[in-house]
Amino acid sequence: MRMRGAKRWRVAATLLVAAVAFAALAAASSTTSAATKPIVIGWAYDSKGNMAPFDGPALAAARIHVQQINSRGGVNGRRIRIDTCDTNNNEPTRAKTCARNLLAKGADIIFVTCDVDFATPVVQEAINRGKLAIAPCIGTDQMGPKRFGQAKGRLAFSFGNVAQDEGSAMAEYAIRRGWRTAATGTNTLLVYFKNVVTAFEKRYTQLGGRIVARESYQTGANNVQTAVNRLNQRSAAVYVTSTAFGELPAFVSGFRSLGNQTPVLNSWAGDGTYWVTQTPQITNYYAVTYASIFGDDPNAAVRRLAIQVKAGTGGFVAGPAAIDGVVTAIKRARGSTNGSALATQLERFKKVPTISGKVSFSRSLHTVFGRQYRVIQVHNNRGRRVGLVTAKGVPKI
Repeated sequence: MRMRGAKRWRVAATLLVAAVAFAALAAASSTTSAATKPIVIGWAYDSKGNMAPFDGPALAAARIHVQQINSRGGVNGRRIRIDTCDTNNNEPTRAKTCARNLLAKGADIIFVTCDVDFATPVVQEAINRGKLAIAPCIGTDQMGPKRFGQAKGRLAFSFGNVAQDEGSAMAEYAIRRGWRTAATGTNTLLVYFKNVVTAFEKRYTQLGGRIVARESYQTGANNVQTAVNRLNQRSAAVYVTSTAFGELPAFVSGFRSLGNQTPVLNSWAGDGTYWVTQTPQITNYYAVTYASIFGDDPNAAVRRLAIQVKAGTGGFVAGPAAIDGVVTAIKRARGSTNGSALATQLERFKKVPTISGKVSFSRSLHTVFGRQYRVIQVHNNRGRRVGLVTAKGVPKI
């Protein structure tokens, strides 16, 4: 009886050891699998609509940047994978379907188009699932709690320059150039357009500048020339706007057609030369932007990337900059891709280096402030970098 009992005990002990070993092996296998699983970025972008000139280059540059990161071993040994979906000119139903498809494919993080109004359907799908929603270049303070609520809005961020910062930088550059009087034209289509001009006016007057006239116009309303004609009647050292699309060439060439060669200063929305008119040629035009596409950016990596993607505006660099920011947040979150964990890390960003320069966020501002801008001049339809400017403050508007 003693022998049989001892034998049973040895058999039980052997089985117990085997079970523990199997469980340990399974746990190790699961941990290894999680550690090597790719980090999936689902990117909803506009390929042919109004946002295509901004979305396309940012995505193309991000793909190249991701390849470089993966070639160096990825993020803590995990490769990054980008899955894409075309929002078809950001049609709301199509945009929502895009987001759901990307999430169903296992997206850990969702990237969205470069305007908060157009991006909202995708952002909401992402944050409702607890996923981080990132825009490469949305330029308003609404990409965060201000629009999407204190809880879920914490998951929304943009690596664009917040309009308050951008308008402030434009004002500081204008004063630096000695342009002490300004007339402003506001495109009322987008919150971003309106906020840039409002911030410019506030910072400009703080610095001693004087606004001599204000006019407004709107994309699609065919009233740009009316606004230009009225502004042209007032003498100013600089005309200031924030606009893109068809209204950009109309605004600038409107003054030139009237024989008015006063400088025109625009935001990042008016970067590049793809929009210039041949008759009249564009002269004495300025824009602040993320990077120069004209071979004279001070960052060699940016110059190389601009050539690779054949960039039409400096906003292309916001795509890889957003990737840099996400990588830093994941590393600081000890490898986690949990939306809340990443949001906590992003809110702590203070002058974090990216390919686009140093970026900062805060609990209230989930769009970048403090980045150094390139000032681009277009003269006789040719662009070049003529300066650098960093806003010294973010005015409240």
